[in-house]
Amino acid sequence: MQAIVAREPGDASVLVLAERPMPVPGAGEVLLHVLAAGINRPDIMQRQGIARPAPGITDVLGLEVCGEVVACGPGVDTALVGQRLMSLVPGGGYAPWCTASVDHSFVVPAPLSDVEAAALPEGLFTVWHNLFELGRLAMGETVLIHGAAGGIGTLAIQMAHAAGCTVIVTDNDESRFPELKALGADLAICWPDTDFTQACLDYTAGRGVDVVLDIVGGDYVRRNLQAMAFGGRHVSLSFMQGSAVNIELLTLMQRQLSLHSSTMRPQTHYEKSRMARSLARHVIPLLKSRRIAPRIHSTFPVAQAAASHALLESGKVFGKLVLVP
Repeated sequence: MQAIVAREPGDASVLVLAERPMPVPGAGEVLLHVLAAGINRPDIMQRQGIARPAPGITDVLGLEVCGEVVACGPGVDTALVGQRLMSLVPGGGYAPWCTASVDHSFVVPAPLSDVEAAALPEGLFTVWHNLFELGRLAMGETVLIHGAAGGIGTLAIQMAHAAGCTVIVTDNDESRFPELKALGADLAICWPDTDFTQACLDYTAGRGVDVVLDIVGGDYVRRNLQAMAFGGRHVSLSFMQGSAVNIELLTLMQRQLSLHSSTMRPQTHYEKSRMARSLARHVIPLLKSRRIAPRIHSTFPVAQAAASHALLESGKVFGKLVLVP
């Protein structure tokens, strides 16, 4: 089959169509005819050579797909054949066929299109684990979400709003604020023009926010800590301004602040399965009622994967990019 790989580490131009063997489902897996595949920043990191697939995992890019089950591996109920699944996969999504663990997959809720379903798995797992497990975000609390217009951000807004939380977001384009608020944001801050730390303190009458979901790193971490309430939790997803930070430990100790971080790809099969069970209970019903839905910026044919990566890196994407056959 023809699939998208990076011929060498580099910019988007290194993505090429290459011949790869047809995947075969192992125990607990299904073979999916890929109907759509989501694009994520970890795909870019793999293309750049910063992150590599685990041993034994295909070099074909793609960490989330929507696909129709065409074959089942040992131990999988063959009644799944013909059903649409949306799956978190360790790689292989930018291809016509892909294997997926049934433990990391969900039957696609009827209201969702193939494109919408493909845009969800990576974000669902990431937001659930970081915001609600590591960040322990609870009803009635306030969360600050940076990078609100991205695929993770737009999903985090909706999930936090559905959980009964106050949601503060930052973005650099005020034209997106009405839609961010429609998704569930209570306050939108234009970070180039406004001190987000002071804005958070003003909005919470000096108390601060309970949880910060950060993708910026660098000096933002110090500023985030200043905006946090006593006992607040800081969760780092990425570090666009750099991974090196200078933190005053006394501040953390006196205000009982905590720092957390994670990446999804290295999580064990067991951990991802545990998260999937929690998502099935708490979040999938919200997809069925469309209280939560992905915002799709645009779609690209698989053969134009390089163009999709270039667009994602431009910083001009509002929501998710998805590849289609």
